Amino acid sequence: MNVAIKSTSVGQLTETQKALLTSAGQKIAPTWPLDQMIAVNPFWQMRDQPIEQVSARVSALDRVECLMPKAHYRHLYAQGEISQDALQLAAEQQGIAMSVEQLAIFLNQEDDLAHWHNIADLLDNQRDQHKMAWRDEIIHQISQFCAAYYQQLRPIFPASDISAPADLYRHWLDMTRRDRGISIIMDEPGLQQYFQQLPPDAETLLAEAVDELGVDDTVIEDYAHALLLDINGWASWVAYLRWQGDLHAKPCDEMLQLLAIRMAWELVIWRYLKAQQTDSFAQLVALWLGEKDQLALLVEQHEQVQKPLWVWAKAAELSYQAWLNTQLINAKKQLMTTSRLQAAFCIDVRSEVIRRALENQSDDIQTIGFAGFFGLPLEYQPHDSELSRPQLPGLLKPVIQVSEWRDTQTQVDTLNIKARWQTWSQAAPSAFSMVESMGWLYAFKMLKRSFFATQTDHPVNALTHQKSWLLRKNAQVLSVTDKAELAKGILHAMGLDQFAATVLLVGHGSHTSNNLHAAGLDCGACGGQSGEVNVRVLAQLLNDQEVRKVLTELGITIPAATRFVAALHNTTTDHIDCFDTKLDQTVASWLQAATETAQRERIVQIAPSLANSSAAVLDRFYTQRSHDWSQVRPEWGLANNAAFIVAPRCWTRNINLQGRSFLHDYQWQNDDGFAVLELIMTAPMVVTNWINMQYNASVSDNLKYGCGNKLLHNAVAGHIGVFEGNGGDLRIGLSMQSLHDGEKWMHQPQRLAVYLAAPRQPIEQITAKHDNVRWLIDNQWLYLLRWSDEGLIERYYQGQWLPQETDKT
Repeated sequence: MNVAIKSTSVGQLTETQKALLTSAGQKIAPTWPLDQMIAVNPFWQMRDQPIEQVSARVSALDRVECLMPKAHYRHLYAQGEISQDALQLAAEQQGIAMSVEQLAIFLNQEDDLAHWHNIADLLDNQRDQHKMAWRDEIIHQISQFCAAYYQQLRPIFPASDISAPADLYRHWLDMTRRDRGISIIMDEPGLQQYFQQLPPDAETLLAEAVDELGVDDTVIEDYAHALLLDINGWASWVAYLRWQGDLHAKPCDEMLQLLAIRMAWELVIWRYLKAQQTDSFAQLVALWLGEKDQLALLVEQHEQVQKPLWVWAKAAELSYQAWLNTQLINAKKQLMTTSRLQAAFCIDVRSEVIRRALENQSDDIQTIGFAGFFGLPLEYQPHDSELSRPQLPGLLKPVIQVSEWRDTQTQVDTLNIKARWQTWSQAAPSAFSMVESMGWLYAFKMLKRSFFATQTDHPVNALTHQKSWLLRKNAQVLSVTDKAELAKGILHAMGLDQFAATVLLVGHGSHTSNNLHAAGLDCGACGGQSGEVNVRVLAQLLNDQEVRKVLTELGITIPAATRFVAALHNTTTDHIDCFDTKLDQTVASWLQAATETAQRERIVQIAPSLANSSAAVLDRFYTQRSHDWSQVRPEWGLANNAAFIVAPRCWTRNINLQGRSFLHDYQWQNDDGFAVLELIMTAPMVVTNWINMQYNASVSDNLKYGCGNKLLHNAVAGHIGVFEGNGGDLRIGLSMQSLHDGEKWMHQPQRLAVYLAAPRQPIEQITAKHDNVRWLIDNQWLYLLRWSDEGLIERYYQGQWLPQETDKT
């Protein structure tokens, strides 16, 4: 006989309980939507803790892997990519008293570690294998609800159908109470009625659950964190909404409500078992008591077992750093005097290859590395359009709104039609439905685009092909003086005080077809967009004669003959397209030769069989690849990133950095007060950490922090994210095809090595001033190394300067 139980009021959460539950939610990092996709360190919210402790915590709570399997390190050691010297040094630095031989033996041992189990997990361990698993169905149910709740284009739930749509939890409760199929799916008669007994608000639910499940203050935060890790994808989306709310001073935090939804399931099945299956409930109670009692010890055990593996991870990192240190110290510095061409590129690792290829064409070419949004805190809004998009790093809030001078309603209508068509035609599941709807003519069009590729543009980007831009701040048009002050700051940050006749401002973007994660291949510094808008606006700014006149009064003289040219580097094809200005034949030939050189260098990682092909064949191959709607690996993006070098380009110009280094130009002697260094350490260094850690986590645990097989992806609400298949949690991070070529990993997970060519004192002062910087360094989320003017390299860690090894081979 099924008997419904009544909810027992236990009051509200105590202040301590609410603080601990809130703290658990604060441990989830945000994920950006597909159309603004940027890389994020998935552990960013726990950066105030040592990376080893965070790794042990998430491993114990949800089997998350922050480290590679032992077999990975065995392979690197066998291949000579981990040296014995590095292994010994890593053991010393980690405080592990193990010899090289003992560490090698450790890699052949099997680990038998226990992990935390939520109530649903405990029940699944004893559940009939022919029934739906509790954990799987809970995640599926919550995920499907969140997808419907957060989708914006066409809400599934009309307001008239919702009795209490005030917040996330109430909305879920109302919908779940109406769902008569839950009992049938789970094959648990009467289950649905227990949802009817849940309290109507999130905090009361949490209070009831904590009380009834016997979760005391020593366990509550970890338990809540484990529940959120179950639905980490959607928790990350809620964290993104919270991030945006904080950025724009419009608080929006639904994490406790999402947690209440997940905890409500725990409470429902606890009550259901208690009333319906007394024998099973008695066993559950015993198991649950054991879980809570062992939790603190469990995290400690994971930390102890992982310590030797961290030695191997650090040894791999030190081995790479020893090689790079040797390259940097032995490099011949090539001082630049005058240049015929200057070209400023984004610091993106893909720029290192094309910059080196361009510099190899002539000693009269100087390239510069600078953040891809070029210091312009822009939000781009096409004229007469409600659409707006940020063109700057996700860390920052747009300050300046930019749009074209004029537009026509016809152009706006055309844009809307094209945008709707593209939304349908470019979506991953749409190819076959479009053939069915549009007929075989569209099938022919898809084939034509694959085998006879031509350049196509995003409909919004098509509007950016303007020569006149309107810049506003706080709804006021910028004055000439405002523009000149903005230009002065940018030129100073770029280190530009001498100007060639031609100065290229080179943004970058990718070109792919049928790729839901296309924005992730564009510029992360531009909010997951190409840098086209930024370079066009900056070129107009610096070519403006009135602006130049005021700049002269501010101490910066740009020669009359100097022209700033906006350009875009297509990272899929390595084409560099210049806008508005026709280049002289010599400069154009340099760019063409650089494209051919970069294409040939990259082909080894993309299609080795074409290594000996002609330049024309390679170019055709890259172009076709960029337009192929069936191509799952259009380019490797920022895979294998490993270092961030902040130094004059003349120090690294003669080194092949293998496309693994972010390069930011910096000359400390010209940085009065070290304001530029502070900006680099608090912004680009953070962004590169985010990129590095997203790639690392997507490789070490693609199930939790990567998005699986892109062949199975389905867009959620058009832009929020993807499901792998038709359900499960929202997937975040990178797909397997972006990281693995089918035989080997294309990204070697290792923490970023940051090299600063600056004096000790300002590095120490900036680190002490900013918590984020200090946490990243002292908690070993990255390595901070100083490259002195004398050629020495030393590491800064926990207030100490430590000498560094070079390659002894």
